Amino acid sequence: MVVGDFAIELDTVVIGAGPGGYVAAIRAAQLGQKVAIVEREYIGGVCLNVGCIPSKALISAGHHFQESLDSTMFGVTAENVSLDFTKTQEWKDNGVVNKLTSGISMLLKKNKVEVLEGEAFFVDDHTLRVMHPDSAQTYSFNNAIIATGSRPIEIKGFKFGGRVLDSTGGLNLKEVPKKFVIIGGGVIGAELGGAYANLGSEVTILEGSPQILPTYEKDMVKLVETEFKNKGIQVVTKAMAKEAVDNGDSVTVKYEVDGKEESVTADYVMVTVGRRPNTNDMGLEQAGVEIGERGLITVDKQGRTNVKNIFAIGDIVPGAALAHKASYEAKIAAEAISGKKVAVDYKAMPAVAFTDPELATVGMTIAEAKDAGLEAKAFKFPFAGNGRALSLGKTEGFIRLVTTVEDNVLIGAQIAGVSASDIVSELALAIESGMNAEDISLTIHPHPSLGEIVMDASELALGLPIHA
Repeated sequence: MVVGDFAIELDTVVIGAGPGGYVAAIRAAQLGQKVAIVEREYIGGVCLNVGCIPSKALISAGHHFQESLDSTMFGVTAENVSLDFTKTQEWKDNGVVNKLTSGISMLLKKNKVEVLEGEAFFVDDHTLRVMHPDSAQTYSFNNAIIATGSRPIEIKGFKFGGRVLDSTGGLNLKEVPKKFVIIGGGVIGAELGGAYANLGSEVTILEGSPQILPTYEKDMVKLVETEFKNKGIQVVTKAMAKEAVDNGDSVTVKYEVDGKEESVTADYVMVTVGRRPNTNDMGLEQAGVEIGERGLITVDKQGRTNVKNIFAIGDIVPGAALAHKASYEAKIAAEAISGKKVAVDYKAMPAVAFTDPELATVGMTIAEAKDAGLEAKAFKFPFAGNGRALSLGKTEGFIRLVTTVEDNVLIGAQIAGVSASDIVSELALAIESGMNAEDISLTIHPHPSLGEIVMDASELALGLPIHA
């Protein structure tokens, strides 16, 4: 292979091997493109290595620990229950994360995608250099897909390091903190707050908004707040974090509420106030790619930037920062490069918070429907009316369907309850397919199952409820 200053020719190059990048690379290869993918850190990106996947592993471990401590409702009593957190972390890293990332490496190899380790820097709109600590190689390309993801935001007074953690540090603790402070009660903060409370931590969450999980509706969030209270999690809303003071063996977090300064001391503080797109220091200006507000890249409905042969997907473009959104956009961009007539359509984009109970939403809320000028109605069915939920001992929560007044077409749904993350897929498909409540009610659901909640809610929307 030619090295040094001679450019190696590539057809399609993908920058970043996270849920957007690796999916784009594989789909492009499947469609006949010769593909290379550049990754500076780890295959699978943040999501698989230090984000969505390991956080769900800790959430699952917390659930098992709590069930072992107290399952007397089912007549199950256990004695001398203990947690070996070192083994928990080993299982998370080796039994979950490594299996998935090695699987992705295998898929890239199977699809003949060349993996280039290093950091990509654009020279112009058809050339980039892959930088290594002690060397660099120039590549020319016909098309590029940028999928570089995002990184945690560091706020003033809370420099990461020591006892001040970002979400990555929060997932890789060597021991369960006795006391744990989380700044930011969004999805990441709420999920990890619940996980560590289940694992035995005394958790305090400081949130600047009037409620935690501000992107979800109040009646959904109220269920999580109740569960947090039952677990002893202290939630302080309308709180402004000011400073973290490292005491050596602890950290004191100073914050302000209603003009009054307060403080709380803990083993660690984790900051989860949002993420920043990774669009700097990669030569985008050299390629002519325009960067818009908040460091995001503006793209068209195929993911194309203002430079026609360069595409961008995932956390670096406007919209929700969701792994499945990145994967969806990845397929669209790869297919667009292959000449297919495709375009993104976000009307059935689900979002999930893996809290207790789980929260899931897809399509429009009733308020959003009305703001869009649609005549809509909402129907709410409780998990307590479902036999499977009752047998699981998980009757908290509800499902709400939002339909049009004229013909009962499903345009939105919200679920708060056990396995909401699984149930929402059926509703996403129904919205994507333009189904109405009758279509759903006439779909035979197995009994007893949590899926029956969807059927019962649709019958409620038709005015013909059996179980309400």
